[in-house]
Order: sequence, then C-alpha cells, then structure tokens
Amino acid sequence: MSTDTDTASAPSPAAGGFDNDNRQAGSIADSARDYVNRLRGGDMGSLPAILGLVVLVVIFASLNDRFLTTYNMANLVVQASAIIVLAMGIVFVLLLGEIDLSAGVAGGACATITALMLIDYDWTWWMATLAGVAFGAVIGLAIGSLVSFLGIPSFVVTLAFFLGLQAVPLKLIGSGGSLRFNDPVLRGLSIKNVPVTAGWVAAVVIVVAFAALSLWRYRSLSAKGLIHPPIALVVIRIAVLAVIVLGLTALLNANRSPNPIFDISGIPWAAPVVIALLLFWTYVLTKTRFGRHLYAVGGNAEAARRAGINVLRVRIMAFVICTGMAALAGLLSASYTGKVSPGSGGSNTLLYAVAAAVIGGTSLFGGRGRALDAVIGGLVIATISNGLGLLNQAAYINFVVTGSVLLLAASVDAISRRRRSSAGV
Repeated sequence: MSTDTDTASAPSPAAGGFDNDNRQAGSIADSARDYVNRLRGGDMGSLPAILGLVVLVVIFASLNDRFLTTYNMANLVVQASAIIVLAMGIVFVLLLGEIDLSAGVAGGACATITALMLIDYDWTWWMATLAGVAFGAVIGLAIGSLVSFLGIPSFVVTLAFFLGLQAVPLKLIGSGGSLRFNDPVLRGLSIKNVPVTAGWVAAVVIVVAFAALSLWRYRSLSAKGLIHPPIALVVIRIAVLAVIVLGLTALLNANRSPNPIFDISGIPWAAPVVIALLLFWTYVLTKTRFGRHLYAVGGNAEAARRAGINVLRVRIMAFVICTGMAALAGLLSASYTGKVSPGSGGSNTLLYAVAAAVIGGTSLFGGRGRALDAVIGGLVIATISNGLGLLNQAAYINFVVTGSVLLLAASVDAISRRRRSSAGV
C-alpha cells in the first residue's frame, strides 16, 4: 500500500495554531498571513478553546483570589486528568464520525475489575491494571465488531452497552456498596507528587528533546529541499513550549501546603500520566500508518476503502483504543475518589468527556481532531467546575455554563465545516 496514497487520503491532523508544516513561508509575517487565511477558510482548530480557557482563567482569577494559588492549580490538574484521558479515547471514535455512549460506564466497570483483583486476589498493581485495561479492550472489540461487521449504528450499540455495563459493578459490588481503592501506587496518582528534582529534570528533558527534534526536522527538510517552516517560527515554538513547561513546573514544584509545618510540593503524578498518553497518541495519529488511515476513513470511508485501506479493522481498533483509554480514565477517577462504586463512570462522566473533545476542536463530523484537543477541552471543563465551586455557585450553574460552552463549540465546528466546504477544503 502506497504511503503517498495514504497521506493524500487523510486530512491534515494539524488544525489550528502555527503547527502546520505543510506550508512554507519565508518569514514570520508570511506564516501569520497564511494562518489568518486558514482561519478565514474555516480551519479554526483549537483556537476558540484556547481563547475560551484564557477568558475563564481571567474571570475566575478576578473574582476569587484563591483560583490561581498553587494549591488550587495542582488540584485542578488532578480533577481534569480523568476527563482528559477519557476524552482522548473519545477523540479516536469521533475522528470516524462515530460515538461511544458506553465509555464512561466502561471505565467504571474496568476500575471495578482492577479493584477486585487488588482486594480479593492480592494481585500487584500493574497486573490488576492490565486486567482492567484488557477488559476494556474486550468491550471495545465487541462494540467495534458489531458496528463494523453488522452495520449497527454506533449510537445504538453503545447505548446498549451503556445500559448493560452498569450491571457489572452492581453485580460485583452490590447496591449501595463500594470497594476501597487504596493501592499505594494507583491511589498515589492523585494524592502523591513527583519529587521536585525529578520534575525539573523531566521538564528540561522535554524542552531539550522538543528543541532537538524541531531543529533536526527543520535541517532535514531544508537539506532535502522539501517544504518547511521558517527557522524563526521553529524558534518561537521552542520558546513558547519552554515557557509553558518550565513555568508550570516552577508553579507546581512550589510548596502549596496551607500549613507551614508540612511540605506539599511537586507535580501530581496524574500529570505525567496524561503527558505520556498525549505524546504517545499524538505520535500514533501523526506518524503511523494507522493514524493516517484513521483520518482517511473519517474523512471519506468509501475513498479510503478504494485506496486499499482496511476500513473495518480501523473502525474496530478505534473502539478498542477508546474503551482501553476509558479503563485508564476509570482508574484515575477511582484514584481521585479513593473508591469504586456501582455509580462509578455514570452520571455526566461521558458527557463531560465528549464535551471536552468537541470543545478542544475535534469535529463531530469526523476526519479532524488531535489528542491535544482532549487536553485543552478537559482543562476548560475542569476550570468551569473548579472556578464555580470556589465561587460557591449552585450546581445548576455549572451545568448551564458547561452546556452553553459545548453548544458554542459545536456551532463553531459546524460553521467552520461549512466554510471549509465553501472554500473547497
């Protein structure tokens, strides 16, 4: 199968931001002009979500002086981690123009399996985690097979699994019961922090690695006479990443304990987990054949099939990845609450995850989205909940604001899609 054909069949994953290396500009002005033209053509990407996040931060910081404290920022990171991880999995399904309504309760069922392996069978944390993720993969395999081979709409299949999977924790735990999630490693994802020195080392390594890869890619493309961005833009990207990574590291490494006797410093362990998953799935989506095939199928399934892509396999793998990530999200949620109950993964868990992916810039119509969208959208969702909580607002306000933001994001997506169609993109 030709790589050129695969690449040509798939929309570019880079959407929004100065991150599209498929255009060459001689200066920063040319790059800025090119970016503005893409915005006018409907290629909004994550820009609305980023601007919305900035606005939310400014509003909540001005209304409550506790919002930007190091203690609250660390808590915000932990709160957002489960939603972000679940949203990353949802992105893969949305890229196909499908939906998985069962992802939330699937995560709760997988967390229940992990908790039982820890408590009843005394398994090690990593073996119990693998059992939970494997259970999630089996669920995704079943959903993907029904959708792909039988042609049942994903809405119907996942709705059935949404109802059925709620029986798993209810049967294993019992109505009104719960399982303690107190494994030192898994529970520590939410209540323990990376040592300060290790955090700084990791931050420097990330910045240096990104700089080296960016400069190497620029030099390689330039030497081969291929299309590449101007060197000034490459340097700006490196500088922006360095400011963000080193700034957040300095913020979270500061002692945030309200009691001066105790020291609470370091990056919460949930953050490295999210970052590792972000880097891995970004690589999969942008640098692998499966990623190119996924975008191609989401953009035009029939054209992808004619190009020789195994559409059925791509669909099944997308659902497997989604429920596998749901299992990890369930573990992070259980780590945060310290328990697993029959209601774990229910309520609005899935809705928040879908909202995070869409708010971050992933299209509901398929073919456009990134793993980074889940991170940005998840931070928006968590910021709304966290900020309104600090302001002691009623619970219904949270639902109204979150729903309004989601509706706005969906409207932007629809308008952008119409403008891209008008522009012939």
